[in-house]
Amino acid sequence: MPYAISLKCTNNTAMPVRDLWRQAGAFETVPSMQGLNYPPHLTLAIYENISPDRLCETVHKTFHDIPAISVEFSGIHHFRNDVLVLWARPVDDSPLRPLHQAIHREIDPILCHEHYRPDHWQPHCTIAMKIPMASAETALSWAAETPARFTVTFDAADCVRSPPVEILSEVKLAPRYSANHR
Repeated sequence: MPYAISLKCTNNTAMPVRDLWRQAGAFETVPSMQGLNYPPHLTLAIYENISPDRLCETVHKTFHDIPAISVEFSGIHHFRNDVLVLWARPVDDSPLRPLHQAIHREIDPILCHEHYRPDHWQPHCTIAMKIPMASAETALSWAAETPARFTVTFDAADCVRSPPVEILSEVKLAPRYSANHR
């Protein structure tokens, strides 16, 4: 069973992503993201074989004093594998990079899935992950025509085992206060 470290959104700013999940799920045999029973997220690392205790320690060490992170997304992109994966791309991923690097300072990147290693990681929020190739062109047309500009506030980090998603440990990120907050 794979393990992952993710940032997730447990607040109402997740609604645009959930709306996209519902729409893109129509291109899948079974809607993949809604079926996870897990909130919108950004995966920072995936491991096949790792001690769950080490994973949990890394999450707590990396995220214990980190404030919530607001990320603006713009547009729907894709990965082509045996199936089509649709995802939202951050406009600016610079707030995410230091967290990704901190995880890999704690756990040797060679243990991580190659697409999540420091030189290969593409920050993304998955919208649909199992679109059959027979529906790919229709899904890509929908993605090109769908406005997808929104901001999500990621307010928690966790480590999970999946499938199905089982949360092993979670850290709530500190709230962000506006400049007008007193």
